[in-house]
Amino acid sequence: MRPFEAGLRRATATALDVGSEPELVGRIRAEIADGGPITFARFMERALYEPELGYYRASSARPGRSGDFLTAPETHPIFGGALARQLVQLWEVLARPAEFVLREHGAGGGTLAVAIVDRLRRDGSGLFDALRYEPVEIEPRRRPEIAARLSEAGFLGVLGDARGERRVIGCVLANEVLDALPVHWVEQRDGRLREVMVDWRDDAFGEVLAPPSSAALPDRLAAEGIVLAEGQRAEISLAIDGWIEAAAASLERGLLLIVDYGHPAADLYGPRRAAGTLLAYVNHRVHDDPYVNVGRQDLTAHVDLTAVERAAARAGLEPLGSTTQAEFLAGLGIDQLLAEAQRDPAATIESSLALRAGVMRLLDPAATGGFRVLGFGRGLPAGTTLRGFEWRLDRVRPERRCD
Repeated sequence: MRPFEAGLRRATATALDVGSEPELVGRIRAEIADGGPITFARFMERALYEPELGYYRASSARPGRSGDFLTAPETHPIFGGALARQLVQLWEVLARPAEFVLREHGAGGGTLAVAIVDRLRRDGSGLFDALRYEPVEIEPRRRPEIAARLSEAGFLGVLGDARGERRVIGCVLANEVLDALPVHWVEQRDGRLREVMVDWRDDAFGEVLAPPSSAALPDRLAAEGIVLAEGQRAEISLAIDGWIEAAAASLERGLLLIVDYGHPAADLYGPRRAAGTLLAYVNHRVHDDPYVNVGRQDLTAHVDLTAVERAAARAGLEPLGSTTQAEFLAGLGIDQLLAEAQRDPAATIESSLALRAGVMRLLDPAATGGFRVLGFGRGLPAGTTLRGFEWRLDRVRPERRCD
């Protein structure tokens, strides 16, 4: 066994070190001892999704105000209120089916669902009675939490069950899901594509380089016209293809809506990101060492939007639009929702400040406003244009053809 290669990472103690899950580290070490260094994708899969021990499989949900990062739905309910408007338009485009399913991947504690349903009820929308909410969570223990939150809000009746994987009419939603799919780490070294493998040596995880574990890795870059610069490191998510295929297969008619931070391949693998995009989040802070806090920190990488679009096309979905979160929310009238909330006589100074701060974060290009929103349809009438994809910041008078 060779030592860690010069210039590659090994685990280091940091100010953000909260400690790893000892049993999980032991399991990964045993896998390496048994079969040799593993791909980073395999390491990331176990660090995030190992039953009982991985970051997303812990006994309590980590993301949120008391966890390690804040998603858009948790920023303020106005995000769900705006999204509800898009779902109403989609329901109408689909000729108002008696059952309209919202199947949310990465549902967490059901925060987004409560905000959406509450907005539908306030607006007196007919979709309120037709809506069936089906949360999809890798950790089964999240479902009782979702049910409890919906029950507390008086909306338990909308809760459905996605475990049968039936095809649905409605919307399949993934908000900040694809960025947490396992990624392979590759690096261009001496004119060749090499893959970063995770090894264990001297009581720490570290890296060695090896030939690509799958021909799909160089094939992905070649198909996208990407040639990495010497010394450049990049992430490749082969898991995107299978995820999109499964999501599309579950949709009989309606919309696949993806919200995440990502870039087209030419930008993602451009010179500005020569070190890649993989980051770790712990205690609302970010760093770049994936080998500490194993099982107790989130690991994410920016999404290859070109790969998403190609996978959706192979799955038979029609592209409906691509925009930023800021523009998507503007197209759905978040300004109107903000004005309405500010007129609420029950509003307090504290709630008004929280509302304005939340909207600023949702629209700020430097925060979540710069996230990308992609929509793909199946079985929709020809020429369907969704409200969220009609508004552009560079338009003086944005068009709104579907209100």
